[in-house]
Amino acid sequence: MKAMIFSAGLGSRLKPWTDHHPKALAVVNGKTLLQRNIEYLQKYGISEVIVNVHHFSDQIISTLEKNNGWGSLVTISDETDAVLETGGGLKKASWYFKNEPIFVVMNVDILTDMSLSKMIEQHERLQPMATLAVSDRATSRYFLFDQQNILSGWENVKTGEKKVLKNTGNLFQKAFSGIHVINSSLLPLIKQEGKFSMVEVYLDLAKEYMISCYNHTGAALIDVGKPESILAAETIFI
Repeated sequence: MKAMIFSAGLGSRLKPWTDHHPKALAVVNGKTLLQRNIEYLQKYGISEVIVNVHHFSDQIISTLEKNNGWGSLVTISDETDAVLETGGGLKKASWYFKNEPIFVVMNVDILTDMSLSKMIEQHERLQPMATLAVSDRATSRYFLFDQQNILSGWENVKTGEKKVLKNTGNLFQKAFSGIHVINSSLLPLIKQEGKFSMVEVYLDLAKEYMISCYNHTGAALIDVGKPESILAAETIFI
């Protein structure tokens, strides 16, 4: 199995670090976020990874070369000319997954001890087009799922914006954790072009295809998006 780590973001919330470095190289207890997530994937037998780069891409590439990918075979998807966000980034890198029935995608700034093997096992058992890692936690934006844990909408509780895709009764808010298990058959269905988010893709496809969730509530998870979250991460991820 292969994976993609989204590492092209500007990391504006991590300023001033990201004025001179990519967020992928932010350090938690002596290890960069990128190293930690490459090693996280290795724990589940995934050692072939594609990493998209944009902001200070040369630093990421040189660090990977210096450390021999920390034991993984790492391919670069170059977005130096224009950052494509998560959806556009995956579409650009879709060639990498040509012979993979399923693959894993995750954000570089997410640290977790969630059991990826259990998530993959659920995905293989239920056979949705994609499985999204979620948990019960407070955030400003939520995916909405029905009682069968099928994606049915999206909501921004700060702005009040809400999109309901299916009238299936009560919908439940779940916070997305930035980790996906995806069937490669989803890739040709992405109709968006250029710069776009995977949220757009899922909300579009969920009208016709099953997008499910894996609830990992109770597992450690930190979005290392702000300087203070690095301090919090250092108390958990040694």
